[in-house]
Amino acid sequence: MLFVIDAFVDAASVSDMALAFDPAEIEPNDIGEKQATLDMDHEAAIEHVRETAEEAGFGVPVEFSPSELLNEKVDADRDPYYVLGACNPVVADRALDESLRQGALFPCNFVIWEEAPGVQRVYHVSIMKIGRLIGIAPDNEAWESIVEDTGTLVEAFFDAL
Repeated sequence: MLFVIDAFVDAASVSDMALAFDPAEIEPNDIGEKQATLDMDHEAAIEHVRETAEEAGFGVPVEFSPSELLNEKVDADRDPYYVLGACNPVVADRALDESLRQGALFPCNFVIWEEAPGVQRVYHVSIMKIGRLIGIAPDNEAWESIVEDTGTLVEAFFDAL
């Protein structure tokens, strides 16, 4: 078995690394941040988000509850927290045509957490915008079209939510 390692980073050099941008200067739109609250219980919110994502053009091939996992594995006592990994296969295929590294950020996620009993927060960031921001996706017209198309899908999702 052959393993290729592109770069080796030791712990000392990580602390000396500087980011190419100042995270404090990033605006919510720079990462496609969207959020909403739902006045319903957690399980109903998960179902509503799943159905709304599918109606907006996303499939949901991955879903899991980090809170349940952590509560079970490390007795974390976390409030309800759920991730729906959503994907539009046509857009995902186009994205991989432009950058195979973008797959490291797949799928797009809609996160649901309980802010208070009966109040759920739905949160999303654009993996397409983040991919371009951190340099694993190109800054070209094809990628801009992908960003626009996913933005349209996400906007439809939040409008329907």
